[in-house]
Amino acid sequence: MSNEPLLLDDALASFDERWSPRIVTRVNDYDVRVAKVEGEHIWHAHDDTDEFFLVLDGELRIALRERAGERTVVLPKGAVFTVPRGVEHRPSAPSGAAILMFEPTGTPTVGDRHDEVPGHVDATTGHLLDLGGALHS
Repeated sequence: MSNEPLLLDDALASFDERWSPRIVTRVNDYDVRVAKVEGEHIWHAHDDTDEFFLVLDGELRIALRERAGERTVVLPKGAVFTVPRGVEHRPSAPSGAAILMFEPTGTPTVGDRHDEVPGHVDATTGHLLDLGGALHS
């Protein structure tokens, strides 16, 4: 893990893939991940952990399947939201967005329960950030 400051703009500029998060640092047993997103992710749920989102740029929508029914939260730049463990959700960004997520190391991007994973969604536990040949995490 790097002990130098990291600009999130530099981290985001280092890759182009959508729905393919990069681990920018770790805090205790948690990954701090950034991702570029556009279009729809998949319906999924994390059975054992909440999922924290911070919108760095653009607008993120998160559809939720809750006991009271389905609803969608709209997160503009600078907004945060936590999806509670076990709640099915589907993030989307019709016009694209950049997000930061905070979740336990090893948490899969497609959750523990999910729909079929389409080709545009990277089923991963996060990739190490590569800034010009120097891996950071």
